Amino acid sequence: MDDTLHALLRAVDTPTVCNAIEVAEGKRGFDRFTRGTVLCSDPDAGAVVGFARTAKIAGALPPEGAPETVRAIRMDYYRHMASGPLPALAVIEDLDGKEAVGAYWGEVNATVHKGFGLCGALTNGVMRDLGDLPKGFPVIAGSVGPSHGFVHVREVATPVTVFGLTISDGDLVHADRHGALVVPKDCIDGLADAIRKMQETEQIVLSAARAPGFNFQAFEEAWAAFERARV
Repeated sequence: MDDTLHALLRAVDTPTVCNAIEVAEGKRGFDRFTRGTVLCSDPDAGAVVGFARTAKIAGALPPEGAPETVRAIRMDYYRHMASGPLPALAVIEDLDGKEAVGAYWGEVNATVHKGFGLCGALTNGVMRDLGDLPKGFPVIAGSVGPSHGFVHVREVATPVTVFGLTISDGDLVHADRHGALVVPKDCIDGLADAIRKMQETEQIVLSAARAPGFNFQAFEEAWAAFERARV
């Protein structure tokens, strides 16, 4: 992903990218996106775009391993988050699911990840410290809660599933307040053109609908032109 494509992806929302992938693929049915409602720590921050650095955590119960083992996997986790290509975002599966109580994403941990150069975090787990999270590091989470519980790292760099979407370490992810998606590798090169084509064709209907005197006849004409342009 070059800088031009990265800037373009940062400038559009996740629904736009979802539609553009279908344009690039030439068919409907793209399904590598999250399901359900997400919470975003900063809904106005725009999209986070980057290569996933994955891990699994849990926090409802204390870790079962010896303290030195727990610490070792924690350090492996931070080592992984601090290395690899940028842009990148943390994608963390909380194995406690809907019973998650351990807020992994608070002021301290988010600030550490931002310092490593990550652009944000995506998790089905818990976030807190909403007024103190670092600027420019949106957290997209499943819930908000006050406690860190017994949160600890279980796995590093393995495939994770958040909001019904399975993400592998290194996948290109686009996420915002709407949810997240994985950009298929074979779509990356053509994605910029697909976004521009989709935006241009949508303007056919949008411009007509915003014009004075818009009515069904104007809609019918605009929609016909829209369908011709999509071919």
